[in-house]
Amino acid sequence: MTASSKNPPTMPASDRELVLTRLIAAPREKLFQAWTHPELVVKWFAPRPWSTSRAEMDVRPGGSSLVVMRSPEGQEFPNRGIYLEVVENERLVFTDAYTDAWTPSEKPFMTAVLTFEDEGGKTRYTARVLHWTAADREAHEKMGFHTGWGQCTDQLAELVGAPRPLP
Repeated sequence: MTASSKNPPTMPASDRELVLTRLIAAPREKLFQAWTHPELVVKWFAPRPWSTSRAEMDVRPGGSSLVVMRSPEGQEFPNRGIYLEVVENERLVFTDAYTDAWTPSEKPFMTAVLTFEDEGGKTRYTARVLHWTAADREAHEKMGFHTGWGQCTDQLAELVGAPRPLP
């Protein structure tokens, strides 16, 4: 059984939200760094066999990010966004509603709220993904949100030297 199937999602607060939470045996500082340093993001961000070919990040409120995912066939998918809130080692909030310098995106899809909480020497990692519509949430779920984000979380845990995440 994989970590993804052992770790059921936390209940979302609305019909536009998806939630994934894990208890990771690593300090929250390491998890925060893995989310905010491009040289680390490229090592874990896409679910295998996909990869992350490039990451650029200006981690501050209003700063932009670009993460390019590559399919096994070599097709690239750029993901642009803006950081809305950055609380070091505690919280990251970003959205694809803007691309850079507050330029609106063509089709806003989501806002992600990541929290990193100390829990008994481990980190409770929670990813809440808020969508503009219930249809967007449903589409993201059908794209494999829980499986994909779950696999990426497993890869994140591996990167920071933790065993598989716990519920």
